[in-house]
Amino acid sequence: MAPGSGLRENPGMTPHKLYLRHLLLSRSDWMEQRLFDGAARNGYGDLSPAMARLCAHLAGRPLSLSELARRLTVSRQAVHKLAAETAKLGYIEFVDSEQDARVKLLRFTLKGWDMAESARNELEAIEARLADQIGADKLALLKELLAMPWTQEEREKGRRR
Repeated sequence: MAPGSGLRENPGMTPHKLYLRHLLLSRSDWMEQRLFDGAARNGYGDLSPAMARLCAHLAGRPLSLSELARRLTVSRQAVHKLAAETAKLGYIEFVDSEQDARVKLLRFTLKGWDMAESARNELEAIEARLADQIGADKLALLKELLAMPWTQEEREKGRRR
């Protein structure tokens, strides 16, 4: 840890992990583990981490395989295989695009919507526990900082909305 940095080192983090990237990855992993624990408690333990990431990107609206591949930074073929496995479990379904008959979209089934609601509840509980641990003001500041535009493109995109 750099002297005078103001960072209090977590005993589980080695100094090389104090780069912002490593801190964000570590905390993302921390949150993912708690989400998976909650999913298992709530009857959704059959979802793999990759399936959960795919479902998180759906965010309640149908998306094409190509768009999901871009967002997940994997091949379209890999997304198709993952989507087929997730559909086999009953969380999502393939539907035709109304704009282009050649395009298949993925959307939640009723089981998928139930799982997404369960995940939202778990996220709220995780954030409440985190607010108790680090303070609601610090959690609010953290969320505000992470939501800010970090690039000129993001600032311009925000102005167009």
